[in-house]
Amino acid sequence: MKAGPLSVTVVYAPAPRQVCAVALEVPSGSTVHDALKASGLPERFPGFPLEAGSIGIWGRKVPLDQALRDQDRVEIWRALVVDPKVARRERFNKQGARSAGLFAQRRSGAKQGY
Repeated sequence: MKAGPLSVTVVYAPAPRQVCAVALEVPSGSTVHDALKASGLPERFPGFPLEAGSIGIWGRKVPLDQALRDQDRVEIWRALVVDPKVARRERFNKQGARSAGLFAQRRSGAKQGY
């Protein structure tokens, strides 16, 4: 474990295609909550999600009292607006069965499914 300060990045996407990343140096033994406070992101964005299940390190959910390690990436996730399964189903219905799927781009004269 590194004895000096830890290099940590806190990342938040307040809207689609907009990402705010803050690189920090926090003291050894700091927690996720400490990094969030030091980043200043909760003050910059109203409605900042701090509930359980909306924060993780490198894509894995963690509690706010999780200890940080050097080079950690703390991620704050927004709630999904649309369920991905529903969005895919709607896209498929709109495109139609012939223009979607694995075999949509067939060679002329080829058998179906090949």
